[in-house]
Parts: sequence; structure tokens; C-alpha cells
Amino acid sequence: MTKPTARKGKGGTSPARLIISESEQGADMLHATGFRAPDAFVYLESRGRSAILLSDLEVDRGRREARVDEVVSSSEFEKAIAGKSVVKPTPVEVIAAFLKARGGTRPVVPADFPLGLARELEGCGVAVTPAAGMFRPEREIKTEAEIKLMTQATRVTETGMERAFEVLRASSIGPRNVLRWSGYPLTSERLRVEIESAILRAGGIPAGNSIVACGEQACDPHERGHGPLKAHQLIILDLFPRAAKSGYYGDLTRTVVRGKASEAQARLWEICLLGQKLALGSLRAGADGGKIHKEVTRFFTDNGYPTERVKGRWSGFFHGTGHGLGLDLHESPRFSVAKLKAGQVFTIEPGLYIPGVGGVRHEDVALITPKGHKLLSRIAKPLEL
Repeated sequence: MTKPTARKGKGGTSPARLIISESEQGADMLHATGFRAPDAFVYLESRGRSAILLSDLEVDRGRREARVDEVVSSSEFEKAIAGKSVVKPTPVEVIAAFLKARGGTRPVVPADFPLGLARELEGCGVAVTPAAGMFRPEREIKTEAEIKLMTQATRVTETGMERAFEVLRASSIGPRNVLRWSGYPLTSERLRVEIESAILRAGGIPAGNSIVACGEQACDPHERGHGPLKAHQLIILDLFPRAAKSGYYGDLTRTVVRGKASEAQARLWEICLLGQKLALGSLRAGADGGKIHKEVTRFFTDNGYPTERVKGRWSGFFHGTGHGLGLDLHESPRFSVAKLKAGQVFTIEPGLYIPGVGGVRHEDVALITPKGHKLLSRIAKPLEL
């Protein structure tokens, strides 16, 4: 990520851009400033310059770390605008004065900008306008530096997956096919702890809700999984941590069986893998994400797995083929409506969910290139462990 600069429009400099949020979860703020802070602060991009307004708690660190042109102390700025007045300005009045001093009286803000704060600023003479589409469209095309960071985040994710494979391979098959490990039943919860501990040691921030879903539980794509894991059943492992240092996400899914897969399970696994290969083979700059999704859905239907409701439950392929990835886990643009561009990064994760058989999902991270794609993930896809 490089230091932000104001964009130009047809009539010259584009409108000012304003963000007021924290940057631990606020992806736009982190991308704009490169500064990690748990509490909300102010970022303004105007007149070709970028500035942030920070509390005394953060200002010294901000001056060392933030990739902006100017770092301003909120307490010092408050004193300057108060002058000799005995009436202390409110926090919103301080923000409004900061914006006015830098040409930010009519800024564009993210679409999720707080409504209450917008109304307070309006009362102080600052009128905000929500952005149409992505607030920071420069996030869409990853730089070489960002691709390196995302590759590192993927390696962290793979460390967690390798630990899952290791524990499952070391488990034994007990009565009623319940897996046992280190003397106790191996549950989704125990395996999740092992996975996320490995991610933490590798420099990641565990999701806390990594998916370890076995058997019928795996037929619900966002079921975290709970209770004992069993042999000879499909187990979906879906991990999506952040790299602690950079804030970029990894996202990876593998589906395995500890023991022996049935013929129905093996066929489901193989057809899902072929569907993923079909999607990956269609990736290139200029391709239509929606068309790729339809092709994958049609392939599954043609091979005996239509998407439909059976006895009140969805069966088949009933989620997206993939999603954007970056500083957000699900980042714009949506794959299903995207015209693919070189430099975008997507997960490709078709899944098949058949009650009575189980669920399968294969997920990898792919960088779009002019003529195809480059996989950032590289971990193997074993079926049986």
C-alpha cells in the first residue's frame, strides 16, 4: 500500500473523502492510512493531501506509522480553535473545524457512515455524501506489495490447515466411529482450538469461528460444527484468519474423511473438485463472473447434483462460486456480478451439499492475470486421511 493521493475528476480535483472509524476492522481506514488503531479517528483526503486527527493516546505512534501527509493532535487542535473562549467545543465541533480548515466541508464518505454523526456534522456546516459503489476503488486491484502480503496470509491459513490434517491423521477410530485423540473424543471444538492455536503461533489472528463441520452438519455451509467428529464421514475445514501484522485475510477450505470414504462421498468430492477446476480454468481478465457461476451450476446439475429444495432443505450448490478477498473477508466486487480484471483476488469455492451424504467444498485463493490466474494457495487436497 502506498500513501493515498487525491483523485482527479473531469473538473479537476475530486471531492474530499472522509472516513471516521477505527482501523482494526475498518478496512477502508486501514487501507487509507496503514495505521492500526482500535478507536475511531478522522481521516481526510482533500486538495491533494491526506491528514488524520488523532487523540493524544495515539498521536505519537501515528506520526511514526501512519502513511499520510499530516498527523494532527486533537487536543492541540481543540485548544487552537477554542482560543480564549471558556466554552469547550464538542468533539463533533472539533472534527468539523478540522475538516473546514482543510477543504472538507462537502466530503464523500463510505456508504455505511453513521447517520447520527452525519446529522451532527451537518449541524456544524459539513454536508457528507455517501459514495456510490466502492469508497476506495483502488482497493480492488492489488499491488505487488499487497499480493505478497496476501500470499503470506494464505501461508498462515495453510499452517492451520496442516495442523488439522496432522491431528486428524493422529486420531484413532473408537466405538460408534467416534474419533479419539490424546485420550479423549476429538470434537469440532477441540480441533478448532488446535487449528487456531497453530494460526496464532504462525502470526495470524484466528477467526474464532473456523468451520469444522462433520457429516450432516457439513450440509449447512456456515455451520461452525460442534460435538464429536466421526470416521468415514465428510468433514469440511474452512479457515479464514487475518495476518496479524498486515491485516489481510486468508481463506481456505478443504474437505476430508478420516478413514474410508464411501462411493457416494468420493463421487461428491470429485465432482465438486471438477467444478472448481472448471471455474479456475475460466478465470482471466475480461471474464464474466456471473457466467462462470452459471457454468459451474450447470456442470453440477448435468452430473446429477441439481440445486433444489428436498424435504424443506436446500440440496446442491446454493451459494456463490467465490468472493473478493483482501482487507475484508468478503471484499468488493462480488464475483457473481464482476467483470474480472487483472490484479483482483478472489476465492474460488464451489460446494455441494447433499443431505444424507454430506457436504463438500473446495476453496483456493486466485489472483486474476491478463490471460488466466495464479493460485496463491498451494496446500494439497487429500480426501482420505
